[in-house]
Amino acid sequence: MRILIVEDERPAVERLQLLLDNYESPIEIVACLESIEETVRFLESNPHPDLMLLDIHLADGHSFEIFKQISFYRPVIFITAYDSYALEAFRLLSIDYILKPVSAKALYAALNKYHQFSTAFSPLSKPFSVPIPAHLSMKKRFLGKIGQRMYFINVENIAFFEACNKLVHLIDINGRRFVVDYKLEQLTEMLDPSKFFRLNRTFIVHIDAIQQVKPYRNSRLKLMVAGASSEQELIIARERVPDFRRWAG
Repeated sequence: MRILIVEDERPAVERLQLLLDNYESPIEIVACLESIEETVRFLESNPHPDLMLLDIHLADGHSFEIFKQISFYRPVIFITAYDSYALEAFRLLSIDYILKPVSAKALYAALNKYHQFSTAFSPLSKPFSVPIPAHLSMKKRFLGKIGQRMYFINVENIAFFEACNKLVHLIDINGRRFVVDYKLEQLTEMLDPSKFFRLNRTFIVHIDAIQQVKPYRNSRLKLMVAGASSEQELIIARERVPDFRRWAG
């Protein structure tokens, strides 16, 4: 289970880490973040965790603001010193609401609830259902717009996606730009992860469109990609380079 911790009090973070280390099932803490801005940036640039432990009061505001800025469809366990936000929390994808100081009993009960929910809604728990292979559920084509005209673009003809000025463009291997009605974080859930990789907050690239990979300053990588103009720089964020190497290899 991959967990993201969002908490701006260092002692509280250390407490959560200790409790998670002692939980009965293996847990990977993907990151410990402190603010709304940092969390939005992380979720825009990385695969979403299985579960988020989220403090409600952060240094830059209430963490509910995160869900106004980004689409997040995974379970959340809210952690707070106040009990007045429970209703608002449960309007979101909250599976539990824990008051500080966090006890082992309360946290483990919430984690057990997560496991019960994930098992109950898993296709494997329905003996007469036939799970759909992941590669078959991925999107095969997109509807893109150029002005008032609309076109179908098959995924094998996509070079990359680019977020620009609150719009997301699909760029095909010939360099044509189409507007699509999705955010990048939504696209990461729709695209085949063996074929597409999110480089940073701006780009998702198709593996077959990559023509060359070059070292770039500050331990980053720069890609030469079919369909890209000379002004477009497809740079892999430094923290994403190890993931890219594993993906590409």
